[in-house]
Amino acid sequence: MTPPTVAQRTHSGVATDLKPIPDDRRKMGRLAYMAMWLGDGFNIGNITLGSSIVVAGVATMNLLQTLAAAGIAILIITVIFTLNDRFGYRTGAPYVIQLRLSFGVKGAKLASLFRGIPAIVWFGFQSWTGALALNQIGRMLLGYHGDHTFECFLILQIVQVVMALWGFQSIKLVTGVIATVVMVAMLGVFILLVTQHQPAIQQKLVQPTGTWGLPFFGFIVAFLGNYTAIFESAADYSRELKPNLHDHQRGLLYLIPIGLAYGMTIITGAMLAVVTGIASPVTAMAQLMPHAWMTVLISGFIVLGTITTNTVANMMPPTYMLTSLLKMPQQLATTIVGVLAVVTCPWVLVQDSSAQGLALFIHLYSIFLGPMTAIILIEYYWHRHQKINLVALYDNSQQPQFTWRAPLALLLGAVSAAFIVNLSWFVGFVVGGCVYWALGRKHLVKSKI
Repeated sequence: MTPPTVAQRTHSGVATDLKPIPDDRRKMGRLAYMAMWLGDGFNIGNITLGSSIVVAGVATMNLLQTLAAAGIAILIITVIFTLNDRFGYRTGAPYVIQLRLSFGVKGAKLASLFRGIPAIVWFGFQSWTGALALNQIGRMLLGYHGDHTFECFLILQIVQVVMALWGFQSIKLVTGVIATVVMVAMLGVFILLVTQHQPAIQQKLVQPTGTWGLPFFGFIVAFLGNYTAIFESAADYSRELKPNLHDHQRGLLYLIPIGLAYGMTIITGAMLAVVTGIASPVTAMAQLMPHAWMTVLISGFIVLGTITTNTVANMMPPTYMLTSLLKMPQQLATTIVGVLAVVTCPWVLVQDSSAQGLALFIHLYSIFLGPMTAIILIEYYWHRHQKINLVALYDNSQQPQFTWRAPLALLLGAVSAAFIVNLSWFVGFVVGGCVYWALGRKHLVKSKI
């Protein structure tokens, strides 16, 4: 019998969609990559997170503190994105394969749940807010008075899954156009708020004393946590980016679009909440718009933004997770992700009176993703010194099935973070990282990778 080739051994036991993407097959250029993150940033979830600083119509942080918290979070997001995307950019391998470095073959599959499950919940949440907007459009155009949000939610889920079944690459070509349209719409809402509602913004957002204490750092974690699941799986995106870009160039591909989109949506959300007293941005915008046609237009933009955000951030990672975990085709995995997003009951995260449920959800999953981020960075940079034998990494016979150092560091980091939920990501990152670094020094593992 003819012995297997290097390529065959490299991909043994691994789903086709998880194979490394070679340099000559990477089609995404700089502008398309930035447009992808721009489209992801201009979304209703980020606006909702901005509204979470407002309780009972009054901001718990003033405008300066909100800008400072968002700015610090965006800088941290950019730095970690640039550090963590290097594995995928250099090897062409996805995040679920990167996890093998720390957790082993089967351990990586289990560890991927910590990234995949929050993405599924976000998928459902984004779709629910899009469904609220779609319901508004139905009321305006069709004239019905009942609430058909759940039906709109199911329709939107089906549409997004069908689009994803065409292939993520083709959908990403559309996100650049949609991102531009949504950006113009959000800019219009921002200008309307500033020009028409300045007294309310001045009184309820600019003038309040706010706080520079623990709640301020808690909002940094919330703003950071909104992206921690995304930069955790940075390899899933960077593996499709065209080669020959330096670190600082890739860093700008994150900083510019995320800074612009995320910063504006957070501030817009805060202003919407103080002006209307409503935490749900969809309901707040419907009240804010002076004309019915403007409500329809803005609601349409929200629906488009929902689709781009879910495509970029919330569908691909859990699809890869199921593909790796159950060795199923990507099309089937995508369909299952769409169904699971429905059963997460996303409508409980945000009510008209408060968006605190969304912020709490972010803090809770940050308990695990803080130490996870530290573990994979320390493994790649400190233990491996960025030297990866890709053939051995894909070969199940050359890998441990489970490791004990990474799960132990993850557990200790998560337990520590749970004691200070408002600072969960930072506490988990520091404790989990220190434990994993210390264990790595005491237990040097001879590896073929």
